[in-house]
Amino acid sequence: MNTPEVSVIGAGGWGTALALLLAKRGAELPLWGHDPEHVEAMRANRLNAKYLPGVDLPAAIRPTANLAECAAAEVILIAVPSKHLSVVAAQLAAAGAGKAMLVSCTKGIEQEHGLLMSEVIAVQLPGATISVLSGPNLAGEIGRGLPAAGVIGCDDPSALTAVQALFEGTGFRAYTSGDLRGIQLGGALKNVFAIAAGVSDGLGLGENARAGLVTRALAEMTRLGVAMGGHRETFRGLSGIGDLMLTCFSAQSRNHQVGFRLGRGETLDQICASMTMVAEGVPTAASAHACARRLGVETPIIDEVEALLHDSKTPAQAMKSLMSRGLKSEEEI
Repeated sequence: MNTPEVSVIGAGGWGTALALLLAKRGAELPLWGHDPEHVEAMRANRLNAKYLPGVDLPAAIRPTANLAECAAAEVILIAVPSKHLSVVAAQLAAAGAGKAMLVSCTKGIEQEHGLLMSEVIAVQLPGATISVLSGPNLAGEIGRGLPAAGVIGCDDPSALTAVQALFEGTGFRAYTSGDLRGIQLGGALKNVFAIAAGVSDGLGLGENARAGLVTRALAEMTRLGVAMGGHRETFRGLSGIGDLMLTCFSAQSRNHQVGFRLGRGETLDQICASMTMVAEGVPTAASAHACARRLGVETPIIDEVEALLHDSKTPAQAMKSLMSRGLKSEEEI
């Protein structure tokens, strides 16, 4: 089978890491960034010093600010922040990308209607074949060539295997699933719980507290994820518990960093102003909270993170609220 032409949309850390993986196939591929100055710096220095420092860009990666160069590819991986996804998808549609296989590598839930990222893309590119990629993947480690695993989801079996084949021999172990919704929900919701875990660590509550919090987060993720159409078993896999563990226990997680700094007394505005990259758990907390209320699903951790981020609740108050809830059986998940 011939290897399809591939492009990557989004020159942040994750998009660049994906481009580095795909470059191991040997073929040239364009990597699109929205900022022409950033793109020119990558092209001139063969580095993405802003988002993935210390990793050389091979000649196979061609940074570009021209979206049309990427729209012509047979497979397009999209790795832009969730708040920009709709606009970028519309630009891809205008550039003629409607016949390409699209792979959403963005984690989040749209706030107004609770759309998943594949659905946001589908609004702008109706009829396109859309896959999703998720899992416990730190861009910095993948960029340095360390082994990792993820899961690809798609309703189209042929597209599923075609996207999986792109990563063969790259050091990235790609599994497949037909649960498009569950994969995306795990990848989005875990960011909210990572903020909670960071708060716990920032408050100095200890290892026992963090382990208990993450265990209950898995129960909450599963409860809301199933109510939103995901398969229960998906949340036991790479895009569920795998991604949850990584983001809740790793100091490299942006969402954990946000929670940790909140626990240490910084304000959300101070934290966001100092960060180069987006912590998707911040907008996702509001989206997940709204979805849970519409569905009547109990989500105590999400509720407290939302209150902490957007309702001026203090970290200590949020943790106290979680610890003072009514007694329950562990089987009540």
